[in-house]
Amino acid sequence: MNDDKKDRCKPAETAGLIGPIWLIGWMFTIGFAKLPFLQAFFGLVLWPYYLGSALGG
Repeated sequence: MNDDKKDRCKPAETAGLIGPIWLIGWMFTIGFAKLPFLQAFFGLVLWPYYLGSALGG
């Protein structure tokens, strides 16, 4: 009577990481690129664009 129970790995849940990573990226971009209020507001969605334009020149 040997109970062979296989350990099954649960898939990594990455959905909980997306929000904090997005928020950190947005806040970093506002500070790094020194965006004014209106551009910071648009940066809610377009923060990778503003970060790229700040780094690229």
